[in-house]
Amino acid sequence: MQILLIRHGESEDDFLEEDYRGSTDLPLTAAGREQVRKMAGWVKKEYPPDVILSSPLKRAAETAEILAAEANCQMEVLDGLREGGESETLQYFRQRCEAVLAAAEAKREERIAIISHGGTITKLIESFLHLPYEHDFWFLSDNTGVHCLDYWKGKRILRFANSTAHLV
Repeated sequence: MQILLIRHGESEDDFLEEDYRGSTDLPLTAAGREQVRKMAGWVKKEYPPDVILSSPLKRAAETAEILAAEANCQMEVLDGLREGGESETLQYFRQRCEAVLAAAEAKREERIAIISHGGTITKLIESFLHLPYEHDFWFLSDNTGVHCLDYWKGKRILRFANSTAHLV
């Protein structure tokens, strides 16, 4: 089983003040939709998903809708995939992402694409790798960056991280 973690395309949120939290709900920009189209074509060709799980926030849901149309697969919106909230503790945020990862694993699909946000993707990777709650790692996710988590022969493998090969 593989899980693709994909950050949404460029959104209007990217142009807000530097210290904003990613819980705002703004749509993709025109450039973001173009990034998503390129990512969707690449994912369909190289890593076609069986199902797509998406954050409910506009920028992620729009990204997921474009990928679902390109890959001709179903999409589900999961509230647990939203970005961390301002009043949410890091521990609760991590636990929420652990629950999402467990739900994805329970689906038993060959390949699942998860469309979400940079902080959420970091928490999902932390959960996948069983990192301690207190650490100093961050997993960079560029706009439409793709990470591949693989469950292979009882092992958890981070196949690649933050691939933006589709944008070249």
